[in-house]
Amino acid sequence: MLRSIKGLHGCTVNAIDGDIGKVDQVYFDDEMWAVRYLVVETGRWLNERRVLISPYSIRHTGPGSNVVHLNLTQQAVRDSPGVDTHRPVSRQNEVECLRYYNYPTYWGGPNIWGMGAYPKFDPTNAATDLAPLPLLNEPQAVRSPDDVHLRSTDEVSGYRMDAVDGAIGHVSGFIYDDQAWAIRYLCIDTRSLWHGGKEILLAAHWIEGVDWLAKTVTTRLTQDSIRLSPVYDNAIPIHRSYEVALHEFYGKQGYWSEAGPASLSEYVQSTAT
Repeated sequence: MLRSIKGLHGCTVNAIDGDIGKVDQVYFDDEMWAVRYLVVETGRWLNERRVLISPYSIRHTGPGSNVVHLNLTQQAVRDSPGVDTHRPVSRQNEVECLRYYNYPTYWGGPNIWGMGAYPKFDPTNAATDLAPLPLLNEPQAVRSPDDVHLRSTDEVSGYRMDAVDGAIGHVSGFIYDDQAWAIRYLCIDTRSLWHGGKEILLAAHWIEGVDWLAKTVTTRLTQDSIRLSPVYDNAIPIHRSYEVALHEFYGKQGYWSEAGPASLSEYVQSTAT
Protein backbone atom coordinates (compact mmCIF):
# COMPACT_ATOMS: atom_id res chain seq x y z
CA MET A 1 0.00 0.00 0.00
CA LEU A 2 1.19 3.52 -0.79
CA ARG A 3 1.41 5.96 2.11
CA SER A 4 2.76 9.40 2.79
CA ILE A 5 6.04 9.71 4.68
CA LYS A 6 4.39 12.50 6.65
CA GLY A 7 2.14 9.87 8.21
CA LEU A 8 5.15 8.27 9.90
CA HIS A 9 6.22 11.40 11.74
CA GLY A 10 5.18 11.31 15.37
CA CYS A 11 4.08 7.66 15.23
CA THR A 12 4.62 5.69 18.43
CA VAL A 13 7.24 2.96 18.01
CA ASN A 14 6.38 -0.19 19.89
CA ALA A 15 8.88 -2.93 20.75
CA ILE A 16 7.75 -6.45 21.67
CA ASP A 17 7.64 -5.51 25.35
CA GLY A 18 6.70 -1.83 25.29
CA ASP A 19 7.06 1.58 23.64
CA ILE A 20 10.50 2.97 22.82
CA GLY A 21 9.61 6.42 21.53
CA LYS A 22 8.30 8.25 18.45
CA VAL A 23 9.41 8.60 14.85
CA ASP A 24 11.36 11.83 14.47
CA GLN A 25 12.83 11.53 10.97
CA VAL A 26 12.97 9.17 8.00
CA TYR A 27 16.27 8.45 6.23
CA PHE A 28 16.30 7.41 2.56
CA ASP A 29 18.93 6.97 -0.12
CA ASP A 30 18.73 8.78 -3.44
CA GLU A 31 20.29 5.95 -5.46
CA MET A 32 17.71 3.20 -4.93
CA TRP A 33 15.02 5.51 -3.48
CA ALA A 34 14.33 3.34 -0.47
CA VAL A 35 13.53 4.14 3.15
CA ARG A 36 16.57 2.83 5.02
CA TYR A 37 15.93 3.89 8.61
CA LEU A 38 13.45 5.47 10.94
CA VAL A 39 15.09 7.83 13.41
CA VAL A 40 13.32 7.28 16.73
CA GLU A 41 13.39 9.86 19.49
CA THR A 42 13.37 7.81 22.70
CA GLY A 43 12.53 10.67 25.07
CA ARG A 44 13.24 10.24 28.75
CA TRP A 45 13.36 6.46 28.36
CA LEU A 46 16.91 6.71 26.93
CA ASN A 47 17.77 10.28 27.95
CA GLU A 48 16.55 11.82 24.67
CA ARG A 49 18.81 9.53 22.65
CA ARG A 50 17.96 8.87 19.01
CA VAL A 51 18.28 5.40 17.49
CA LEU A 52 18.16 4.02 13.97
CA ILE A 53 15.49 1.44 13.21
CA SER A 54 15.75 -0.47 9.93
CA PRO A 55 12.67 -1.70 8.03
CA TYR A 56 14.13 -5.16 8.65
CA SER A 57 12.90 -4.69 12.23
CA ILE A 58 9.40 -3.45 11.37
CA ARG A 59 6.27 -5.55 11.25
CA HIS A 60 3.59 -4.58 8.74
CA THR A 61 0.84 -2.36 10.13
CA GLY A 62 -2.58 -1.65 8.71
CA PRO A 63 -3.60 1.64 7.07
CA GLY A 64 -4.41 4.48 9.43
CA SER A 65 -2.34 3.06 12.28
CA ASN A 66 -0.26 5.55 14.25
CA VAL A 67 1.89 2.82 15.80
CA VAL A 68 4.98 1.21 14.26
CA HIS A 69 5.46 -2.31 15.63
CA LEU A 70 8.94 -3.83 15.87
CA ASN A 71 10.30 -7.35 16.07
CA LEU A 72 12.72 -6.12 18.74
CA THR A 73 12.80 -5.95 22.51
CA GLN A 74 13.39 -2.77 24.47
CA GLN A 75 16.71 -4.17 25.65
CA ALA A 76 17.88 -4.72 22.07
CA VAL A 77 17.11 -1.08 21.24
CA ARG A 78 18.70 0.14 24.48
CA ASP A 79 21.99 -1.58 23.61
CA SER A 80 22.04 -0.51 19.95
CA PRO A 81 24.72 1.82 18.52
CA GLY A 82 24.09 5.54 18.86
CA VAL A 83 23.87 7.98 15.94
CA ASP A 84 24.46 11.71 15.55
CA THR A 85 21.47 12.88 13.52
CA HIS A 86 23.03 16.32 13.07
CA ARG A 87 25.49 14.79 10.60
CA PRO A 88 24.90 12.62 7.49
CA VAL A 89 24.83 8.93 8.37
CA SER A 90 28.08 7.33 7.24
CA ARG A 91 28.56 3.82 5.89
CA GLN A 92 30.46 3.07 9.10
CA ASN A 93 27.36 4.02 11.13
CA GLU A 94 25.30 1.68 8.98
CA VAL A 95 27.75 -1.18 9.26
CA GLU A 96 27.76 -0.85 13.04
CA CYS A 97 23.94 -0.84 13.14
CA LEU A 98 23.48 -3.77 10.74
CA ARG A 99 26.23 -5.77 12.39
CA TYR A 100 24.62 -5.24 15.79
CA TYR A 101 21.23 -6.52 14.62
CA ASN A 102 22.81 -9.23 12.44
CA TYR A 103 21.04 -7.87 9.35
CA PRO A 104 22.26 -8.16 5.75
CA THR A 105 23.57 -5.15 3.86
CA TYR A 106 21.27 -3.57 1.30
CA TRP A 107 24.10 -2.27 -0.90
CA GLY A 108 26.02 -4.28 -3.47
CA GLY A 109 23.02 -6.16 -4.88
CA PRO A 110 20.78 -5.64 -7.92
CA ASN A 111 17.56 -4.94 -6.01
CA ILE A 112 16.28 -2.32 -3.58
CA TRP A 113 17.30 -4.50 -0.63
CA GLY A 114 20.49 -5.97 -2.01
CA MET A 115 19.54 -9.41 -3.21
CA GLY A 116 15.84 -8.93 -2.45
CA ALA A 117 12.99 -6.57 -3.31
CA TYR A 118 11.65 -6.47 0.25
CA PRO A 119 13.33 -5.98 3.65
CA LYS A 120 12.63 -9.52 4.80
CA PHE A 121 15.13 -11.46 6.86
CA ASP A 122 14.80 -14.86 8.49
CA PRO A 123 17.23 -15.11 11.45
CA THR A 124 16.97 -18.91 11.32
CA ASN A 125 18.64 -18.77 7.88
CA ALA A 126 21.18 -16.11 8.74
CA ALA A 127 24.05 -18.08 7.23
CA THR A 128 22.49 -17.92 3.76
CA ASP A 129 20.69 -14.57 4.05
CA LEU A 130 23.60 -12.49 5.27
CA ALA A 131 25.88 -10.68 2.87
CA PRO A 132 29.41 -10.26 4.27
CA LEU A 133 29.72 -7.06 6.26
CA PRO A 134 32.99 -5.15 5.74
CA LEU A 135 35.34 -4.77 8.66
CA LEU A 136 35.08 -1.30 10.14
CA ASN A 137 38.71 -0.54 9.31
CA GLU A 138 38.32 -1.47 5.65
CA PRO A 139 38.16 1.44 3.15
CA GLN A 140 34.81 0.33 1.69
CA ALA A 141 33.21 0.52 5.14
CA VAL A 142 33.30 4.32 5.13
CA ARG A 143 31.91 6.63 2.50
CA SER A 144 33.84 9.65 1.37
CA PRO A 145 32.20 13.07 1.92
CA ASP A 146 31.35 13.15 -1.80
CA ASP A 147 29.58 9.79 -1.68
CA VAL A 148 26.82 10.41 0.85
CA HIS A 149 23.42 9.35 -0.41
CA LEU A 150 21.58 8.82 2.86
CA ARG A 151 19.55 11.84 3.98
CA SER A 152 16.45 12.82 5.89
CA THR A 153 13.21 13.38 4.00
CA ASP A 154 12.78 16.44 6.23
CA GLU A 155 15.93 17.92 4.72
CA VAL A 156 14.85 17.35 1.11
CA SER A 157 11.31 18.66 1.65
CA GLY A 158 11.46 22.21 0.35
CA TYR A 159 14.22 21.55 -2.21
CA ARG A 160 13.65 23.22 -5.57
CA MET A 161 12.40 20.90 -8.30
CA ASP A 162 13.92 21.54 -11.73
CA ALA A 163 12.62 20.24 -15.04
CA VAL A 164 14.96 19.99 -18.02
CA ASP A 165 13.96 23.53 -19.06
CA GLY A 166 13.63 25.29 -15.70
CA ALA A 167 12.19 25.26 -12.19
CA ILE A 168 8.72 23.82 -11.65
CA GLY A 169 8.18 24.07 -7.89
CA HIS A 170 9.48 22.45 -4.73
CA VAL A 171 9.41 19.04 -3.06
CA SER A 172 6.50 18.92 -0.64
CA GLY A 173 6.49 15.26 0.41
CA PHE A 174 7.18 11.62 -0.37
CA ILE A 175 5.00 8.57 -1.04
CA TYR A 176 6.36 5.17 -0.03
CA ASP A 177 5.36 1.54 -0.43
CA ASP A 178 4.83 0.13 3.07
CA GLN A 179 5.90 -3.39 2.09
CA ALA A 180 8.96 -2.74 -0.08
CA TRP A 181 9.80 0.43 1.89
CA ALA A 182 10.56 2.03 -1.46
CA ILE A 183 9.88 5.68 -2.17
CA ARG A 184 7.64 5.54 -5.21
CA TYR A 185 6.82 9.22 -5.70
CA LEU A 186 7.91 12.71 -4.79
CA CYS A 187 5.13 15.21 -4.16
CA ILE A 188 5.82 18.46 -6.02
CA ASP A 189 4.02 21.72 -5.23
CA THR A 190 3.98 23.93 -8.33
CA ARG A 191 1.82 26.68 -6.83
CA SER A 192 4.78 28.83 -5.75
CA LEU A 193 5.86 29.31 -9.40
CA TRP A 194 2.74 28.99 -11.50
CA HIS A 195 -0.53 30.85 -11.15
CA GLY A 196 -3.19 28.19 -10.76
CA GLY A 197 -0.52 25.60 -10.00
CA LYS A 198 -1.20 22.33 -8.23
CA GLU A 199 0.41 19.47 -6.34
CA ILE A 200 1.52 16.62 -8.58
CA LEU A 201 3.45 13.36 -8.24
CA LEU A 202 6.68 12.46 -9.99
CA ALA A 203 7.86 8.87 -9.81
CA ALA A 204 11.19 8.42 -8.07
CA HIS A 205 12.62 6.61 -11.10
CA TRP A 206 12.01 9.77 -13.17
CA ILE A 207 14.37 11.73 -10.93
CA GLU A 208 17.72 12.49 -12.52
CA GLY A 209 19.52 13.38 -9.30
CA VAL A 210 19.74 15.39 -6.09
CA ASP A 211 22.22 18.23 -5.65
CA TRP A 212 22.72 18.48 -1.89
CA LEU A 213 24.76 21.69 -2.07
CA ALA A 214 22.37 23.52 -4.40
CA LYS A 215 19.34 21.96 -2.67
CA THR A 216 17.72 20.98 -5.94
CA VAL A 217 16.13 17.84 -7.38
CA THR A 218 16.16 17.39 -11.16
CA THR A 219 14.19 15.48 -13.78
CA ARG A 220 14.42 15.17 -17.57
CA LEU A 221 10.70 15.90 -17.91
CA THR A 222 9.68 19.27 -19.35
CA GLN A 223 7.84 22.13 -17.67
CA ASP A 224 4.92 21.87 -20.10
CA SER A 225 4.39 18.15 -19.51
CA ILE A 226 4.48 18.61 -15.75
CA ARG A 227 2.11 21.58 -15.98
CA LEU A 228 -0.49 19.28 -17.58
CA SER A 229 0.18 16.32 -15.27
CA PRO A 230 -2.77 14.65 -13.48
CA VAL A 231 -3.60 16.38 -10.20
CA TYR A 232 -2.63 14.66 -6.95
CA ASP A 233 -5.17 14.83 -4.12
CA ASN A 234 -3.52 13.88 -0.82
CA ALA A 235 -6.94 13.29 0.77
CA ILE A 236 -7.58 10.30 -1.52
CA PRO A 237 -5.68 6.97 -1.31
CA ILE A 238 -3.50 6.30 -4.35
CA HIS A 239 -4.93 3.41 -6.35
CA ARG A 240 -3.15 1.52 -9.08
CA SER A 241 -5.51 2.97 -11.69
CA TYR A 242 -4.20 6.46 -10.85
CA GLU A 243 -0.61 5.22 -11.07
CA VAL A 244 -1.24 3.65 -14.46
CA ALA A 245 -2.89 6.85 -15.71
CA LEU A 246 0.05 8.91 -14.45
CA HIS A 247 2.64 6.67 -16.12
CA GLU A 248 0.57 6.53 -19.29
CA PHE A 249 0.41 10.32 -19.40
CA TYR A 250 4.20 10.54 -19.42
CA GLY A 251 4.64 7.47 -21.63
CA LYS A 252 6.60 5.71 -18.88
CA GLN A 253 6.73 2.10 -17.76
CA GLY A 254 5.38 1.25 -14.31
CA TYR A 255 7.56 -0.11 -11.53
CA TRP A 256 4.96 -2.76 -10.62
CA SER A 257 5.56 -4.97 -13.64
CA GLU A 258 8.61 -5.82 -15.71
CA ALA A 259 6.59 -5.31 -18.85
CA GLY A 260 4.23 -2.69 -17.43
CA PRO A 261 0.67 -2.32 -18.75
CA ALA A 262 0.66 -0.59 -22.11
CA SER A 263 -2.37 1.52 -21.27
CA LEU A 264 -4.93 2.27 -18.62
CA SER A 265 -7.60 0.44 -20.60
CA GLU A 266 -5.44 -2.70 -20.68
CA TYR A 267 -4.88 -2.44 -16.93
CA VAL A 268 -8.60 -2.08 -16.20
CA GLN A 269 -9.37 -5.01 -18.50
CA SER A 270 -6.70 -7.18 -16.84
CA THR A 271 -8.04 -6.48 -13.34
CA ALA A 272 -11.60 -7.19 -14.40
CA THR A 273 -10.81 -10.72 -15.58
